[in-house]
Amino acid sequence: MIDLHTHTVFSDGELIPFELVRRAEKIGYKCIAITDHLDFSSFEFVIPKLIKAVKKLNELGKIKVIAGCELTHIPPSLMKEAVREVRKLGAQIVVGHGESPVEPVVDGTNISAIEAGVDILAHPGLITEQEIKLAAKKNVFLEITARGGHNIANGHVVKLARKYKANLVINTDAHAPKDLISFEFAKVVGIGAGLTEDEFFHVYSTVEKWIQQKF
Repeated sequence: MIDLHTHTVFSDGELIPFELVRRAEKIGYKCIAITDHLDFSSFEFVIPKLIKAVKKLNELGKIKVIAGCELTHIPPSLMKEAVREVRKLGAQIVVGHGESPVEPVVDGTNISAIEAGVDILAHPGLITEQEIKLAAKKNVFLEITARGGHNIANGHVVKLARKYKANLVINTDAHAPKDLISFEFAKVVGIGAGLTEDEFFHVYSTVEKWIQQKF
């Protein structure tokens, strides 16, 4: 399992980084990104601490751990500045908190995050064709999420991503131990969202290759 969207006690998750990673390792994860919810009040506080923990975890060599963040409820006008700041601080993966149908995210967040160059647009909801086209052009991964509520629009995302050949990634958005999933369950999430089995394996291999090239 590769999971590029998870949370710890540094935002609204239940576990400290070492326990989150150990639990992921135990159920067969190959790679996990810690991407706590951040805004301008917490960039400088959280990112250096995650980088320190991730460095120690990677020295163990049992599972690849990536230090990242999820830019959450950032006003569209500030998105580019936010992406620049977190990358400067060392965030290896930048997730944009997309326009989920179950949260009051500001209209225009999806397009601003894509334009700003996030790596992943999380739970993008009823993303538009214009936004999907831009994501495909800029190689932004669109998330198929296992998280309840956010996953309502998974089928819509798959349908448009297929049409415009946009990259997809299956993530958990884990906040608690019970949210972590096996590779087999990730397959269920993908196929349940409308992927064929071949498409699921293509999605997984594309993400795997991207990680190998980037990290």
